[in-house]
Amino acid sequence: MIFDVNSIRQDFPNLHQTVNGKPLVYLDNAASTHKPQSVIEAVRKFYSEYNANVHRALYRYATEATEAYEASRDKVARLINAPDRRSIIFTSGTTESINLIAYAWGRHNLGPGDEILVTEMEHHSNLIPWQLTARDTGATLKFIPITADGALDLSNPDQYFTARTKLVAFIQQSNVFGTINPAKQIIEMAHQVGALTIVDAAQSVPHHQVDMTELDCDFLAFSGHKMLGPTGIGVLYGKPELLEAMEPFLGGGEMIQSVTMEKSTWNEIPWKFEAGTPKIAQVIGLGTAIDYITAIGFEAIVKYEKELTDYALSALSALEGITIHGNAHQRGPVISFNVKDVHPHDLAQFLDQEGIAIRAGHHCTQPIMQKLGVPATSRASFSLYNTKAEIDILIESIANTIRFMTG
Repeated sequence: MIFDVNSIRQDFPNLHQTVNGKPLVYLDNAASTHKPQSVIEAVRKFYSEYNANVHRALYRYATEATEAYEASRDKVARLINAPDRRSIIFTSGTTESINLIAYAWGRHNLGPGDEILVTEMEHHSNLIPWQLTARDTGATLKFIPITADGALDLSNPDQYFTARTKLVAFIQQSNVFGTINPAKQIIEMAHQVGALTIVDAAQSVPHHQVDMTELDCDFLAFSGHKMLGPTGIGVLYGKPELLEAMEPFLGGGEMIQSVTMEKSTWNEIPWKFEAGTPKIAQVIGLGTAIDYITAIGFEAIVKYEKELTDYALSALSALEGITIHGNAHQRGPVISFNVKDVHPHDLAQFLDQEGIAIRAGHHCTQPIMQKLGVPATSRASFSLYNTKAEIDILIESIANTIRFMTG
């Protein structure tokens, strides 16, 4: 497929809006992406044509819904090259996926003397669950530091990866710096000391190929709404032998095999971890989003988004008073920055008057802000439907804001 951004933009109805009389320039894709019409139509079609619960009935619509739901599981498995479809569990998002591991594995397998290793780069979703787990189990939380360039400092791995390390949880691509971390290297170092690994792939799966067979991580989590899919749907990948040994996260319908008044036994994986009526429409929508991404291909997506990111970095750097945070060699389409004497919230409000949507705040990474010594940053993040013309509008509007705010 030839990558044609103008053609791609026609697939996204939300992009063709105006804000304050100006064309929308949406640059908050690290938070959530827009949805192509095919995804919107897939969700509409489910609700309007074959709405039914899955796995539990024999009538035609229920069978059709079940087939579509399970077909999306197969699409996810193929997308990330998971050897076994039973490894794919549907959750509400990356946050729930990580909490599932923390409760269903962490609280049953960690104790005093054990160490949980995370990084200073983590989103709160991959930090707070481990703070709670450490508090409740007596395990110790340790941190791999970040460098001034927004990369992980792995210069002294023996200081962090020890015989006490039982779990290593890390983000594959930073939602602040855009840094793409050396996931395979970290996983290998963890496995050498007998630790399990959890990869937060919320920012990586939407933008480049992530391969479970190559990485060999034990768990991986990502969200649908950051990759053109619906909100409220996420994925947890786990090695089958680990998932089979874990306790359920939630109890209720569907996750059981048999129930008496005294005790219950559990369903097979992955359904053991999908209690209650699942997010059927969202799962089907996610499958359609995967179809859309697959049709374009990650090779074309990576190339185009790198062009956008390089173009934006060059243009931002040419402005007076701009500090760009993060300068890793390998990075995704995310740029966090500050403007001298202009608070990020003020900048975001000025840009909104021009129809430009960026993110301003701590990005659910308060420890990073503390390390940088700033209360917040501005963040522009790109997806496959953004254009260099939109970046030009962003740069011009930032320059106008600087002139207005600084006189």
